[in-house]
Amino acid sequence: MDITALILTLVIGGVAGWLAGLIVEGYGYGLVGNIVIGIVGALIATFLLPRIGIVIGSGILGAIIHATIGAVILLLLIRVVKRA
Repeated sequence: MDITALILTLVIGGVAGWLAGLIVEGYGYGLVGNIVIGIVGALIATFLLPRIGIVIGSGILGAIIHATIGAVILLLLIRVVKRA
């Protein structure tokens, strides 16, 4: 992984985590937390979305949407676990 891919991954993760924090109100983890949530969300979405038949376009916008969906799922799971 070269430096450009690393920076792009961090930016997409940060944007996705920030968007997910706006969608799922009450969750703000700061810059590093948003990046981690976005990257983990992208991994969740990569595993889950094709299995239920959802295909999202390619490119940076598609990656951000993909990671945001996964990050929202992750934040909702965190909310459920915290309430239990």
